[in-house]
Amino acid sequence: MNKSGRTFAAAGIVLAGFVLLGTVFSLSLTERSAATRDFIGYWAAGQQIVHGADPYNFDQVLALEKAAGLGDLQIKITPSPPVGLALVIPLGFFGAKAGLVFWMMLQLACLSLALGIVWHFEGRPPSRVHLLGYLFAPALACLMAGQLGIFLLLGQCLFLLWHERRPFFAGAALLPMTLKPHLFLPAALVLVLWVIHRRKPLLFGGLVIAMAASFALVLALDPHAWSQCIGMMHSNLMQGRFAPTLSAYLRLDLAPGAAWLEYLPTALAAIWAIAYFWIHRDRWDWLQHGQLVLLIGVLCAPYAWITDEAVLLPAVLIGVYRARATGRSPIPIAVFAGAALIQLYADVRITSWYYIWTAPAWLAWWIYATRTPRQAALAASS
Repeated sequence: MNKSGRTFAAAGIVLAGFVLLGTVFSLSLTERSAATRDFIGYWAAGQQIVHGADPYNFDQVLALEKAAGLGDLQIKITPSPPVGLALVIPLGFFGAKAGLVFWMMLQLACLSLALGIVWHFEGRPPSRVHLLGYLFAPALACLMAGQLGIFLLLGQCLFLLWHERRPFFAGAALLPMTLKPHLFLPAALVLVLWVIHRRKPLLFGGLVIAMAASFALVLALDPHAWSQCIGMMHSNLMQGRFAPTLSAYLRLDLAPGAAWLEYLPTALAAIWAIAYFWIHRDRWDWLQHGQLVLLIGVLCAPYAWITDEAVLLPAVLIGVYRARATGRSPIPIAVFAGAALIQLYADVRITSWYYIWTAPAWLAWWIYATRTPRQAALAASS
């Protein structure tokens, strides 16, 4: 079979697989399946926006979710700013169950594309190590909960793919990051400095235009979206949210009433990131230096869950490839990934303190897998 025939056959197999999965999801999922996942918050936001209502209104969102089968569970309402909310508008045209099937299929497609891009970065090796990404606990947690992490993952991968040759599209690809900006503050500051240093204003242009188009669409349907978002962020509902992060632990351990403590690690990480960029500015590599900044940014985020760590999948996989190339043992990542999977399938809630170790584990793996021979020798002699 020639190359085009193999490509056509592979595409047919992938398409058949997606049709099969879509059928399985359609038969196995129910309205309540949608209502009991984080997805229901994005679905409710999409419904509200499409119908010209407030996507942040507690009573209206709760009524929608209860009608879908939420029961006595806590309301799920999106805290994402309206700038990127155009991404959830398609959910406003589906019922809860159909929306969940669509959302999960879209997530699988995005995950597959992201893994293919990482494989491309590594020169398309025959080992297919990138397929292990389907077993990465944060990505699976996104699929199970209907969270946004996989869309952040694809946005990052597209940025990494296009930032040199197609900066406008690389900037536009960062639109999903506006849904969870608190995860990317150190990386965002470095990006600003990199764009200025490398003189790539088109990247900013792509991001600004994508944000403007998204925001304009939301405002056309809900002109008061921004003021509604601000009101929601000041509500007791948002202030009472708990996330298993080092920042939250710092606040609860030192001064539970001092909310500013949760933002102190991010501020320190941002200062470090600026200094780190300045040292490496002339040889800055987003696949190397940028991944470290992102790992530390997520580790120091004021609030985050394991689903948000899906954006770290490229760093984990690149670490695997680097470890294989230098003969380092894959046992650490096997232990970390396996333990996270066990917790996930043991039905440990993603808000549990038991997940506080995962972000530090991915960072530790990156440092171990990518350190240079000189760094390794210095560590062994110390």
